[in-house]
Amino acid sequence: MSSPGDSARVLVVDDTPATIEVLERNLTAAGYQVFSAPGVAEAIGILDNTRIDLVITDLKMPKVGGLDLVRHVRENFKDTEVVVITGYPSIDGAVKAVKAGAEEFLPKPFTNDELLSAAGRALDKLHLRRASQVAPQRTRPVPGGLIAASEPMQKVLDAIGKASATDAAVLISGESGTGKELVARAIHYGSRRSSAPFVAVNCGGIPEGLLESELFGHVKGAFTGATESRAGFFHTADGGTIFLDEVSETSPAMQVKLLRVLEDKEVRMVGSSRTRRADVRVLAATNKDLPKLVKTGVFREDLFYRLNVITIAIPPLRERGGDILLLACHFAEKFAAEANKPTPQFSSRALQVLRDYYWPGNVRELGNVIQRLVVMTDGDAIDAPDLPSLMRFSALRKTGFDRTLAEVEAEYIRNVLASVSGNKTRAAAVLGIDRKTLRDKLRSMGEPLS
Repeated sequence: MSSPGDSARVLVVDDTPATIEVLERNLTAAGYQVFSAPGVAEAIGILDNTRIDLVITDLKMPKVGGLDLVRHVRENFKDTEVVVITGYPSIDGAVKAVKAGAEEFLPKPFTNDELLSAAGRALDKLHLRRASQVAPQRTRPVPGGLIAASEPMQKVLDAIGKASATDAAVLISGESGTGKELVARAIHYGSRRSSAPFVAVNCGGIPEGLLESELFGHVKGAFTGATESRAGFFHTADGGTIFLDEVSETSPAMQVKLLRVLEDKEVRMVGSSRTRRADVRVLAATNKDLPKLVKTGVFREDLFYRLNVITIAIPPLRERGGDILLLACHFAEKFAAEANKPTPQFSSRALQVLRDYYWPGNVRELGNVIQRLVVMTDGDAIDAPDLPSLMRFSALRKTGFDRTLAEVEAEYIRNVLASVSGNKTRAAAVLGIDRKTLRDKLRSMGEPLS
């Protein structure tokens, strides 16, 4: 709901001076900039010369009534909302006001809280509509492709700037799908190493038996199948940056080897007795609670402190406020261009649903949802009914506390799969699990694996 700090401009229209005085006093105290008019003609004069966000008008006034003012606003000022108040409430009057274009219908007498709630709801709809119209022009990607305007992400951007000015190791934490690799890329491309390689390694996606060879390389004959020498990722990233994603998934043995590289700045290929200097900056990321893993002995404390010279914690999407709408419009523009379709516009109801959704899969899930909408929705508009069913309100959906954890998990897995058109690799990424674990869960649910 709109807050007093929004400083919206409100025009109050009523032929009763006492009513205007009360409305002016209460709205001004709430932080709004208030204008007033005793009739429709005076109100139109103000509208023609001043940007007004919200009109609060009486329904019955002499000469020209409030319904005519509502129609005038709707047909001449697309960026203004309307709340109708009346001392003669009736169902017929409410229906006519809403049909004419009023967002709220408020019968007298009403309390100050009821007035401010109605004004807040109307202004919320205005803000959502404005966001859908201007978000594509307001997106200003920083190095690495990040899009952020919210206060929590401004702190992340500040940390990125400071981290880019050094060669210190950085540990990036955050839930799955929050954009940890994008933050790592932003650090690299903002640093003095920007012209050198950036090499991203998913430590959890490489089998333990192969990870050492992939990271450090191997010499010919080091193991069965090693028919030739091959450089590892640390060699490839020489002079640049290596990004160790899901570093918490590495084994204790691999953690010892990584610690040695960080301490000695040298890499030894598998099967070789010689070391090679490694001019590589190390950035690492995790969606796990590393301090907790250190306490339980799963992750080495000395390696944790080596990686954790600088810490950047990325907030989940649900805590990023207006970034949800910025990103939704950005993805809509991007995927529409890829599909050679016009960029769809979101209705205020659709934007409200997007903003209120919990987003357990964060930015990755949002991107998947918007891509599906762009591909599957006919026309150039996206409304609330177009969104995935798990995001929309349902009066019949079973949401009580009488379900088992397995039932809730199964429902969520099915919804995530539906949101990514059945792609199990993408679903596993949204869920924050590997593909094998997802297959095991589907098997236990009795779902098809193909």
